[in-house]
Amino acid sequence: MSDLSVVSDSGEKLPLNQRILSLQEQHSQLEKALAEQEARPMPDSLAIASLKRRKLAIKDELAALTDR
Repeated sequence: MSDLSVVSDSGEKLPLNQRILSLQEQHSQLEKALAEQEARPMPDSLAIASLKRRKLAIKDELAALTDR
């Protein structure tokens, strides 16, 4: 798996395992941001929807990369 590479969001070529780790970190950060937004007294529904879409896109990319 170490000789495979993918292109990151910024156009950078990364080893596959590094891209997967990066996506996992982004997913974790989005999960934290989502929890913080939902814990607010008046959560922003548009922000929540946006965070959920981004989180799902990352999850889909992770699934595609790990199913190789």
